[in-house]
Amino acid sequence: MSGILNGKRVLVTGVLMESSIAFHTAKVAQEQGAEVILTAFPRPTLTERIAKKLPKPAKVVELDVTNDEHLARVEETVRAELGGLDGVVHSIGFAPQDALGGNFLNTPFESVATAMHVSAFSLKSLTMACLPLMEEGGSVVGLTFDAQYAWPQYDWMGPAKAALEATSRYLARDLGERNVRCNLISAGPIGSMAAKSIPGFGDLAKVWDERSPLQWDMSDPEPAGRGVVALLSDFFPKTTGEIVHVDGGVHIMGA
Repeated sequence: MSGILNGKRVLVTGVLMESSIAFHTAKVAQEQGAEVILTAFPRPTLTERIAKKLPKPAKVVELDVTNDEHLARVEETVRAELGGLDGVVHSIGFAPQDALGGNFLNTPFESVATAMHVSAFSLKSLTMACLPLMEEGGSVVGLTFDAQYAWPQYDWMGPAKAALEATSRYLARDLGERNVRCNLISAGPIGSMAAKSIPGFGDLAKVWDERSPLQWDMSDPEPAGRGVVALLSDFFPKTTGEIVHVDGGVHIMGA
């Protein structure tokens, strides 16, 4: 059966649990015909275990996006495995605990810098590490959480996501001449490991129960994964610098 990613080679970061958007992105990508390679940090063995639940085997490569040596190895490793790339999925975000949970006014810059490096600058780092592999062009897709708003408890991850969104636009500007698109999916809350690390995340999720025009299921990451796969495909050949909301429609709601 043919799929919308037939013949595509895709690198997916951030597969930590079966409940993650990244896992469902990899799953749907394989179901749609893609060859997939996964990156993992800090525990590749955990990702290898989760990868066994995918429809097809997928090689796991250790990659710390803040480590220049790791980034320098990406091209050689992926080329040996897949020969090149057509798509890259950035599903990476982290902030120290003192940058979350109502501590916004007291967070030290060192923690803010970590959040920005891992969650925003890494989109540029990862894309540039993979760029030589996208010789015929390609699609970079990242994941954000709507940075137009100041969310409860989210604190410095909010500015980090705003930086991610701006970074995506500038990458789209500069990589268009190489036929590389860069877009983001703005997903509603999912009960993933990343989400559970945010203090008071349950309060945030209540917003979706009360305001989402479409029924939102926090335990179902597949809609967001499908959105990523759509942007990886050739069905959006002239779309770049865009943020596509897969949030049940909460972003359109006023008071």
